[in-house]
Amino acid sequence: MTFKQHQQRLTGDAPGHSTTLYWYSAGPETAETKIYLQAALHADEQPGTMALHHLLPMLRDADAAGTLKARFVVFPSVNPLGLATRVLRRHIGRYDLTTGVNFNRRWPDLYPLVAEAVAGKLGDDPKANLRIIRKAVGDWIDRQQPATAAQQLRLLTLKAAHDADIVLDLHCDDESLKHIFTSPDLMPGLQDLADRMQVAATLTAEDSGGGSFDEVLPSLYRKAQRATPDVAIPMGAETATLEYRGQADTHDELGRADAQGLFDFFSGRGLIDMTPPPVDPAPHPTSLEATEMLRADRPGLLAYRVALGDKVKKGDVVADIIAMDGPEAFLARTPLRAGTDGFILSRASAKYVVAGSSVAKIVGSEVLPTRAGGYLLED
Repeated sequence: MTFKQHQQRLTGDAPGHSTTLYWYSAGPETAETKIYLQAALHADEQPGTMALHHLLPMLRDADAAGTLKARFVVFPSVNPLGLATRVLRRHIGRYDLTTGVNFNRRWPDLYPLVAEAVAGKLGDDPKANLRIIRKAVGDWIDRQQPATAAQQLRLLTLKAAHDADIVLDLHCDDESLKHIFTSPDLMPGLQDLADRMQVAATLTAEDSGGGSFDEVLPSLYRKAQRATPDVAIPMGAETATLEYRGQADTHDELGRADAQGLFDFFSGRGLIDMTPPPVDPAPHPTSLEATEMLRADRPGLLAYRVALGDKVKKGDVVADIIAMDGPEAFLARTPLRAGTDGFILSRASAKYVVAGSSVAKIVGSEVLPTRAGGYLLED
């Protein structure tokens, strides 16, 4: 058997604050395809961890049966630093409390860091070019000298993921239907993943503006292609952020179904020697620039008029904001209206909002002028 647990100690930034990161590997080390999965980079998002909890025994059994045809690297809870950030009985796992940086933002822009190392070495063989680029990235990672625990964590996960062919980053939303974020040049190639997940939407963006983990490798290969158009450089990794519903949707029943969807996706790709059952097709991808991030324009108490999945037209009332101060405090209701035609993908679980609070995602089909070319994340 190749199924194995690994661990790495992360030296803390203060005395007594060191921690240990655990992960698993399975499948032949010499396999042509490498799969990297991680969950809970936002450490307060647990549905992905539940899914990988159920996927791991399936991989272990497949390994014992000799049916794994790829190398799997699985980080069920990739951010022990975020797991430890509890303040006044609240878990704040989305942000580094020291820096304020979102754990899924500001990942490195790799191509400028390795462009000099690959210059003059790339040719007509796409597989050889892929090896050269991956080696340059691996060498750059090895040269780094991380000073903080967060830097150690990022370099460790980058090293594990940089040479993978499929990279899946498991997250969840606040209150939401399942959906995927990925790059437009990876579709329709990842439509089979969307089908197996049975997502309500696949939202695509070449650059969402935040330097998210799932954009690191597509950006690397895309920039290499554009910088050296005369050589053959493949898109060396299929990457996606998988949003498994909302934070409260952390249950065995859902986790088992989500794990089965992933297992069937890998089986359908021939990476596990099993035949998956047929599946209904999921919706085709739409641009993230066509998804409205509806925000509160004032403080108050949120009263929704729509449920997840409901279709809306531009101008329809999505929610009312009940005034909590002023002459009409606790009497007045101000409607918050949709800015596009589409359907409700997500809502907020916390009903007390302030100006700028995210209230809903509305998935439309037409690029919104206020979104085109801008920062696309909630944050």
